[in-house]
Formats: sequence, C-alpha cells, structure tokens
Amino acid sequence: MIDGVKIKQLRIIPDERGRLMEILRADDPEFVKFGQVYMTTVLPGVVKAWHYHTKQTDGMVVVSGLAKIVLYDGRDGSPTHGEVNEFFLGEHNPILVQIPNGVYHGMKGVGEREAIIVNTVTEPYNREKPDEFRVDPHDNDIPYDWARKDG
Repeated sequence: MIDGVKIKQLRIIPDERGRLMEILRADDPEFVKFGQVYMTTVLPGVVKAWHYHTKQTDGMVVVSGLAKIVLYDGRDGSPTHGEVNEFFLGEHNPILVQIPNGVYHGMKGVGEREAIIVNTVTEPYNREKPDEFRVDPHDNDIPYDWARKDG
C-alpha cells in the first residue's frame, strides 16, 4: 500500500425504507479536516487521470456503478516511491480510499453504466489558483496501463 493511503470498509445499513451508508465522520481516524464534498461521474471505458494535489487529501467513494481508482506514488523521498495501487470501488465493494497529497490518482469507469463518485476533500476548491496538477492519462512516466486486463 502506498504510504499515507488509507482504506475504510464502509457499512451499508439496509431496512425496509432503503439503505444508509456512512462515508466519513469527524470522529473517524481517517478524518483530517473538512474542505468540501463534491460528486463527479465517469462513463464506462472513460479514463479521468492523472492529477495530484499539494495540499488537498481526497476521500473517494463510488456510490453507484463501478470504477477503478488507481494511485501512483511519485513523491520524492516516500518509502513507497514508484508504487502503484489499484482499487475497484462500487456498490458491491463499498470502501473509502483516502489519497494523501502528492499522490497521483485517476479513475476509469469499468461497469456498464456511469459511475457516481463522492469525494470528501480537506480543502475547498480555489478557482483562481487550483491545487491540481495534471499529467496526460496515457503519455507520461507513470508505470500503469489503463487497458482492460483480460484472462
């Protein structure tokens, strides 16, 4: 596991009215601080990658559909420098992936429908000076191939 990455298994509580799933609480060991919560989606087969933040920590959960979340540790001096982590998140694998700043991350829709991702981040988005640094999803030095792995 990449240094600083945390995984929280989420519990779904169903009853006759529907379901409830707590994603992140202020008293969780994974809680750092609150910046904002937003929702994004990824369509089947689409790659949204790569980027990293210098200040922000992300807490991603796929609440509908299925997505592959991939992390790459490009941080100089990190004990896990060069490591890649791959996670499949969705309704049947309800986990929170906490991504520390400096770790490249991206996603790919791998189900048959749009995946909906909720991201709880530690910093509010700054439109004038975004804390977001991008790298091309396919043409880069990151040792990861977004192609489907059959077999």
